Amino acid sequence: MGALVALFVREVRLARRIGGGGAMGVVFFLILVTITPFAIGPDLNLLSRIGPAILWIAALLASLLGLDRLFQSDHEDGSLDLLRMTDTPLELIVAVKCLAHWTATGLPLVIAAPLFGLMLALDGPALGGVAASLLVGTPALTFIGAIGAALTVSLRRGGLLMAVLILPFTVPVLIFGVSAAGAASGGTVPFWTPFLALCALTLGAMALAPFAAAAALRGEG
Repeated sequence: MGALVALFVREVRLARRIGGGGAMGVVFFLILVTITPFAIGPDLNLLSRIGPAILWIAALLASLLGLDRLFQSDHEDGSLDLLRMTDTPLELIVAVKCLAHWTATGLPLVIAAPLFGLMLALDGPALGGVAASLLVGTPALTFIGAIGAALTVSLRRGGLLMAVLILPFTVPVLIFGVSAAGAASGGTVPFWTPFLALCALTLGAMALAPFAAAAALRGEG
């Protein structure tokens, strides 16, 4: 357990140094939200209606930043080989690295989402729904992305290929995340129906993705 805690702290520090960490993700998130009114016009009713979808799509794209470096930096400096040879199961190592990456890059997006939602004329319930859905949904994006990062670990500039591989698998998370965020401000679907489905997707990703990513990393070895 001590080794896993030390690995978590190491990964958080590295994530904050490489590529700007959470700060770059938040800035990219802000840019995407800011340019949307220029694209669709200043209609506040329209912005408030599609605001949850805009925030979720922006969070999805922002979460991809730096995800290709999840294992690639360890592969380049040889520390990935050392991690494979430790007594700690590789699946646990992958899970800890994913949690550290989400803490450094995904959690700032969750915190910033309500503030950026005000720019899209979202009301209080909608802001709460977006924040809650992002809180339980963005970890699934990170764990799903870890599979793509493991598959492209030996490829230089494999970020685009990684995005192409994992984006189709994030569609269910996006659907239920937007549904939960939209249902929080009213609608025919109760909030808890898509929200619990989103929780189930996240738990499934957290349970299965470390095994798939670990298998891909062993194959690279």
